[in-house]
Amino acid sequence: MKPLNSYIDHTLLKATATKENIIELCEEAKKHQFHAVCVNSCYVSLAKHHLKNSDVKVCSVIGFPLGSMSTEAKVAEAITAIKNGADEIDMVLNIGFLKSKDFDAVWKDIEAVKACIPHGILKVILETCYLEELEIIKASELAIQSGADFIKTSTGFGTGGATIQDIKLMKSVCKSCVKIKASGGIKNAETALEYINLGIERIGTSSGIAIVEGTSSSSNY
Repeated sequence: MKPLNSYIDHTLLKATATKENIIELCEEAKKHQFHAVCVNSCYVSLAKHHLKNSDVKVCSVIGFPLGSMSTEAKVAEAITAIKNGADEIDMVLNIGFLKSKDFDAVWKDIEAVKACIPHGILKVILETCYLEELEIIKASELAIQSGADFIKTSTGFGTGGATIQDIKLMKSVCKSCVKIKASGGIKNAETALEYINLGIERIGTSSGIAIVEGTSSSSNY
């Protein structure tokens, strides 16, 4: 297994996050050698500046947290994030379109964002807490067909986060062709290792320090 810290996208997505909070997040990520920081798109350039000369990547969320923005809005946000230095994009799938069974609209939404970042990493957030089992399977299939590099469980802002059952469902669809990111409610090393042993490749959490130091966190994400 890779070192635990290398799985972690160190995350701060609260509406109240200040510039000082983002700078602190970056310093923590450098200190613990996390894979990436995950921030709202308005803070991409700030994070990029404070992570220069480090191996820590910058991940920007897109269409966050609802996923219900127009495709044009998501594309514009993604283009700006990449221009400002984002290495990876975590976009929220359009859950309403999925539940409406407008599958063409779902995959076209994802495909349009992927087209903006042909050389970057795209993770598609399914927000599994709102989906039935068959919807999780279908959402995973659509994301994979649309060029996603990862499928991701949750925003951390829904009614629930990652679960073992959801990861197993996603894993049954993606096999080895696409990776999985678990997020939402992962607060300690025991939980993180449980997901890693199921085959996930990345963990989104604001509790990264607690995870690598073997403590616990009260954070929701």
